[in-house]
Amino acid sequence: MNNFLVLLTGEIQRMKKYNILGASLLVSIIWIGVLHFTEIENVSNIFPLLIFLDATSMSMLLVGVSMFFEKQEGTLKSLLISPINKNEYILAKVFSNVVSNIITLGILYAYARIFKEIDINVLGIFSAVILIGFFHSLIGFILTYYSKDFTGLLMGMLKYSFVFMIPVLLQEVGIIKSELIGKILYIIPSKSAMVLLKSSAGGIDIWSILLSTAYMILGSVVIYYFVSKKFDKFAVKESGV
Repeated sequence: MNNFLVLLTGEIQRMKKYNILGASLLVSIIWIGVLHFTEIENVSNIFPLLIFLDATSMSMLLVGVSMFFEKQEGTLKSLLISPINKNEYILAKVFSNVVSNIITLGILYAYARIFKEIDINVLGIFSAVILIGFFHSLIGFILTYYSKDFTGLLMGMLKYSFVFMIPVLLQEVGIIKSELIGKILYIIPSKSAMVLLKSSAGGIDIWSILLSTAYMILGSVVIYYFVSKKFDKFAVKESGV
């Protein structure tokens, strides 16, 4: 536990050093701009959509960025001969991302409360962001494992977005209207993420919430097992040992 807390603190400091937190804050400002210039006074329905983009895409990207910076500094090589457990390292990196997601959520919610109207379940959306950020941070590990460089990581993210995120967004904006396709989308994780975030504003069936919650939790367990199992091979390869 002590190692985990030290690593978590170190990850947050490293994110600040690499200007990752700064980039995350910049994204928050962009989302604030979207909220500011929209003519919608009550942003309860659009708010989960903005958080969706941050908790999914930013979670994947931030993991990859920090790991590529660590590769350049030789941090992974040091990890192999240190007493630090790989699971502590993985969890520290995942939860530092979750912290970033929560900061973004807090900033956007504060703006919406002050300058707009918003009626959402704060505890519900807070819990959803933790689940979604955790899940997609692990996806970020997988994308990093199979990317040779940062460009490869971006291409992997684009492929993931095209297959798993864009269909859900198209349904949300009304371009995809088929109920059958809407149900088929429950196969992909982004649908569950969207359901959990939208449930904070109400109007979502309980079965859909329970299914999506189970998807995020069980999916995280399965992906975490894969990430942990493949980590040693990745660390050895990237450290040049």
